[in-house]
Amino acid sequence: MKVLYFFPGNPLVRSQGNHVRAYTLLQYFKAKNITLDLVAETDQHFTEQDVEALKSQKLVNQVHFLPKHKKGGLSYFLKVSIPKLFSKIPKPFDRRQLNQQQAFNKVLQANTYDKIIVSYSCWIPLVLDNPYLKGATTIVDTHDFLTSQFKSRKDFNLGKFFEGEMKLLNSVDQVWAISVEEKYLFEQFIKTPVHLVPHLTTSKIQSTTKTIDVLYVASENEHNIVAAQWFFNKVYPLLETNISITVVGKINKHIKDYPNVNKINYVEDLSATYNASKVVICPMLSGTGLKIKVVEALSFNLPVVCNTRGVDGLINKVDNGCLVTDNATKFAAYITQLINDSSFYEANKQKANLFYEEFLSEKAVYSTLDQILN
Repeated sequence: MKVLYFFPGNPLVRSQGNHVRAYTLLQYFKAKNITLDLVAETDQHFTEQDVEALKSQKLVNQVHFLPKHKKGGLSYFLKVSIPKLFSKIPKPFDRRQLNQQQAFNKVLQANTYDKIIVSYSCWIPLVLDNPYLKGATTIVDTHDFLTSQFKSRKDFNLGKFFEGEMKLLNSVDQVWAISVEEKYLFEQFIKTPVHLVPHLTTSKIQSTTKTIDVLYVASENEHNIVAAQWFFNKVYPLLETNISITVVGKINKHIKDYPNVNKINYVEDLSATYNASKVVICPMLSGTGLKIKVVEALSFNLPVVCNTRGVDGLINKVDNGCLVTDNATKFAAYITQLINDSSFYEANKQKANLFYEEFLSEKAVYSTLDQILN
């Protein structure tokens, strides 16, 4: 089998959940001895050294880049802006820039693929009515329900955007959903088969001293910013002063300095950090889709304290190692009890382990992908 996989970013830069998902899919294809060519956008953070690293790790066969030009100029206006103005596809659902379609078509013309996987519904236009597919099965890995992500735009129109997204999803041969909620939603409005492909993470559990009481991992986006403010304004003051908290990620730009809070902007491999942690938190008041950091925590058998949005996408909402509440006082109480009550901690740790092994482990997700692709 030969696969063409489009992901716009660098899978080796695993600072965000979507990049982690891309990297783990590459690991799956490698494990199954599937030849894979990667297509990405040209980016200063995707270097020749990264390309060589992906090849040396045997995660990819070839890497092809789509040019990324700054918007503006006569050529961009005539070849991109005008066509999009008259397109039936809502503008946010067509991310193609100048000469990207031509570059993508050159890859298709020079190769024959069994499967073509595109990340995000807004990149489906790359394969929409494309004459160079040569019979390849087209698949979109949605990552998220994009209509909900665009609702803050000034030009947002629910009916137009939702219809546009459903039409795009209906134009490919398979749709992959990362969460049960999105699978259910898509199935109500499209005829294309929708498969649940949970996020895959392979943990490296080691017996180490727990030097971190509470771990909080988050990137910098509007949902995480609001959530971090809620946690540090409402929950943090209720915690015992001897509880240590480590915050990893760009969210630190929006967090003030606090006693007993250690801020780390970037960690390439979080395995050691998870192994050194006792409890993981995921304060999320808004946002859609599966929370990758929750899955990662569960893979290390770590109990998670989160808001209702933290368990979005999970097959089970209860007895899964997650303690869920939108009440700040109860949120703090869950953290405190997990830290101080060993029996309570072990019971929730066991729940995390059982849930992960049954639904989110390498064995479970690989089996799902095997059935879908074969």
